[in-house]
Amino acid sequence: MIQSRICEMLGIEYPVFQGGMAWIADGRLAAAVSNGGGLGIIGAGNAPGSYVREQVRLARSLTSKPIGVNIMLLSPCADEVAQVAAEEKVEVITTGAGNPSKYMKLWQEAGSKVIPVVASVAMAKLMTRLGASALIAEGGESGGHVGELTTMVLVPQVCDATDLPVIAAGGIADGRGVAAAFMLGACGVQMGTRFLSAEECSIHPVYKEKILKATDLCTTVTGRRLGHPVRSLRTPFAREYAKAEYGGMSDEELEALGTGRLRLAVQEGDNEKGCFLSGQIAAMVRKVQPAAEIVKEVMEGAEPILLGAPKWVK
Repeated sequence: MIQSRICEMLGIEYPVFQGGMAWIADGRLAAAVSNGGGLGIIGAGNAPGSYVREQVRLARSLTSKPIGVNIMLLSPCADEVAQVAAEEKVEVITTGAGNPSKYMKLWQEAGSKVIPVVASVAMAKLMTRLGASALIAEGGESGGHVGELTTMVLVPQVCDATDLPVIAAGGIADGRGVAAAFMLGACGVQMGTRFLSAEECSIHPVYKEKILKATDLCTTVTGRRLGHPVRSLRTPFAREYAKAEYGGMSDEELEALGTGRLRLAVQEGDNEKGCFLSGQIAAMVRKVQPAAEIVKEVMEGAEPILLGAPKWVK
């Protein structure tokens, strides 16, 4: 069985994180992943602290294993959620879409392991200096908010820039991706899109079906003009937004155009108006299965690949 120092640090069986997807990664999904031996993560998104507290307590009613909370730092509720995460003494806090410097001391004093998502070497070095426990190096292949660098380019550079454990994210859906991440220097992986097909994932059936029917060229990136690009499935809304982004619409109007669209996808399955976030590996997600089975499957798939690596060296 594959073990790494992130497993020892967090008390988990497998070095697999489930991405903290806003509106998607709730307490039920997080608990299922943690019960399966990985690290389940609740996505705070733009939700208020009361929702996050509710989901943390739901997860803890379903599992005794470590869980995490992902805090999106662009959220208007970020301060409130940061405090709730500290009060609930969540074992792991991951962050996205911003710099978590102002909250690091609060979380560390609460005993949480802080593992920021980084999309550049500069941010990796900063988070290392501030006392992060580990880093998630996320490439632009991932769904949701994305950076410029690909996973293959970003991960080894982050590994070279820090002595902290590095978790690779972006474009990973099976054992081959896990094995590749380890060869790049990572000691674990984070997957988001793969868990959209988990039985415990509560997204609308239309959303789940779109992921299962996705092709290799099914995603697009919008939002670069506003400084926070997002990867999603190509849908009528994505095309509408892309057209508006490079038209005459003001930044304020463009921001308003995207508000609430993820909720329409997750909760209502609105194909016309919803924003269906997805990574580029959606085409590799082919079946609905329990979250624990996903964790076990990707790890069991990685083992023979890693064990067989010496055959390439003569």
